[in-house]
Amino acid sequence: MEFKHEKGRVYMENQEGKLIAEITFPATAPGVVNIDHTFVDDSLRGQGMADKLVRAALADIAKDGEKYTATCSYAVKWLEKHQK
Repeated sequence: MEFKHEKGRVYMENQEGKLIAEITFPATAPGVVNIDHTFVDDSLRGQGMADKLVRAALADIAKDGEKYTATCSYAVKWLEKHQK
């Protein structure tokens, strides 16, 4: 399964179309987004999926030339650990 990308959102659905992973990063100002939500279904826990979501979101944000903030608790901790 691969991530699907939309403006401000990266997500994955299972074969039945059920949402099983998601990160959202809506615009908060021109050229600025806020990583505000990360969700991983129990069926994917322990597989590094949240890490992959953050990395995918950051890649999309960089590709669009935007800056970011984060209010999602997972993303805040991830950024503290990886963006030194």
